[in-house]
Amino acid sequence: MRMLDRLLVFPGGALFVLMTAAVLEVSGDAFFQAAVHRTSGLSRWLSFAGGVLVLSLYGLLVNLPQWDFGKLLGIYVVLFFVAAQVIAKVRFHQPTTLPILVGGFMIVAGGAIISFWNV
Repeated sequence: MRMLDRLLVFPGGALFVLMTAAVLEVSGDAFFQAAVHRTSGLSRWLSFAGGVLVLSLYGLLVNLPQWDFGKLLGIYVVLFFVAAQVIAKVRFHQPTTLPILVGGFMIVAGGAIISFWNV
């Protein structure tokens, strides 16, 4: 059994893996945004390389475990949204606006419906 599959057996293991995946995906996107809009020269190429590395790790992390990723997608989208807002605020100093908060509430509500509504 792979290490990730063993981790998913524990309560909260899937949440930990999904949270890590969300942070990796948002961080990889942030590297590319920095490369395209905020850096030049060697820093630009290092940012591109960082984006490729981090997004590759993200892809491996979500595809290696034997799980129903579609069922977990609701939680993942919520975690991605939260990670994106934290990185936008910390790394790019972007403000959190009322539309972001209202939309974020809808994302969280939708994630809860997808993940926990048993039909």
